[in-house]
Amino acid sequence: MNYDWPFILTITLPIFALAASLFLIPFACKVALKYGFVDAPGGRKQHERPVPPVGGIVVFSVFAFFSAFIGSDFDGTWAYYIALFLILITGVIDDRNGVFPWVKFLIHFLAAFVLVIAGDTQIQSLGNLLGTGDIDLGWMAIPFSVACVVYIINAINMMDGLDGLAAGKAVIIFAWFFFAALLSGWWEPTALLLIIIASLLGFLFYNFRFRFRRKAIIFLGDAGSMAIGLTIAWFAIQLSQGPMPVISPASVAWIIALPIIDAFGLLVARLKDRKHPFEPDRRHFHHHFIDGGYSVKTSVRVILSYGFFLGVIGFLGYIFGIPEWVLGWGWIVLWLSHAALVMYPARFQSLLARIHAQYVDKHTS
Repeated sequence: MNYDWPFILTITLPIFALAASLFLIPFACKVALKYGFVDAPGGRKQHERPVPPVGGIVVFSVFAFFSAFIGSDFDGTWAYYIALFLILITGVIDDRNGVFPWVKFLIHFLAAFVLVIAGDTQIQSLGNLLGTGDIDLGWMAIPFSVACVVYIINAINMMDGLDGLAAGKAVIIFAWFFFAALLSGWWEPTALLLIIIASLLGFLFYNFRFRFRRKAIIFLGDAGSMAIGLTIAWFAIQLSQGPMPVISPASVAWIIALPIIDAFGLLVARLKDRKHPFEPDRRHFHHHFIDGGYSVKTSVRVILSYGFFLGVIGFLGYIFGIPEWVLGWGWIVLWLSHAALVMYPARFQSLLARIHAQYVDKHTS
């Protein structure tokens, strides 16, 4: 049987990316520990020993290297890599020495401007999101796209609070994007998505809590979580826009819903309490599970299962032709409901504690 070159690359490059990630992470950890590049315990941090926050550097170095063999007919791929470089450098400096929040926020906007304007990666249409006809953004496309990119970068960064959570959710999101690209027959994003999934799986081997590993030995760091957010935004826009979109904007909203609605709920809750919107606290979705008595491992598995289910709604909604406005209004209800949970955390934690006591840890330990 004769296979064409794109098929061979699509199969082999992710395997090499997984192997490279598995091989390089222990080496990167040793170097980071030697030079004191670690996330030290203390304060709100629950880990017991210093952990190198260099996972993102490895993951996206591997992704960038192997994706170079693919190329892409996405608009402005070069702009994505410039934006990625800005995000990674800022994240490394932040992980090492700390960066003023307003400086980091400005870099997020700079990276978004590069991606959206220089790279022409823009949300031109939201589709028939509300049942009133296609929503074309016109002159609002650029500012709306920039805001969305910055929002997603910060949403993933906020989600990175438990071992395996942010990277695990990213793998689920990229997997739904992969299936959409695969069904469309568009091989370049199919191959790129397999490479980023493989790179992240190599990281998760050392970051996720398995039976034989109680704690993560490496973290994504701000560099990694912010780079994941940028990459999710890039794929989400590229696959849902243009004359022949791979998937509808409404379906994408469901696939990436969990970090989006969690970040929104946090902002609303903090503003309600007259706190700075980016002030750290324990109102993240995953904190409610921990405070409700769940173990870290159980919390991550339950949250990832929930995120997977939201992705099922988005993906199957597109495949089976559920009207976009049904998905759109359903997503809005989900969005507002989640915000209400975060604004009144005591009730939510009480519910989680009751479920935990009756069922969860007995069956997932």
